[in-house]
Amino acid sequence: MKSPSKAIIATLLILSSSFFSNQIQAQDKDELAIRKILASQTEQWNKGNIAAFMKGYWKSDSLLFVGKSGANFGYQKTLDNYYKGYPDTAAMGKLNFDLIQVKRLSPEYYFVLGKWHLKRSIGDVGGAYTLLFRKIKGEWVIVVDHSS
Repeated sequence: MKSPSKAIIATLLILSSSFFSNQIQAQDKDELAIRKILASQTEQWNKGNIAAFMKGYWKSDSLLFVGKSGANFGYQKTLDNYYKGYPDTAAMGKLNFDLIQVKRLSPEYYFVLGKWHLKRSIGDVGGAYTLLFRKIKGEWVIVVDHSS
């Protein structure tokens, strides 16, 4: 059997590297979009703007938020709970996210693992979080948030 020519091998290498490069660029673009959402959330929180902070979440009754009081469904319920738990800027403090892992699960889903910390005059608090991002109508949104 005749071995493939160098030209065929070179062509295959170029095509495969182009394919993987395009996949990596798409993944990088998606990951950067998710990191941008988290950075915007941090900025908005630190301005005391919970409504703008919530723009990173899926505006749906199916949004799942799991916190110290258990599981809650819905964008409005999550927003109301944030207002109740953080009634003023003293309670909100200054937020810092420490990203541990941002991992693509599929073209439609990303998983994020991190730590959060609030520096507050009334006492610092912090914990861990996991987020499930989903691309809906071309936009990345948080569909599940488990914060403890």
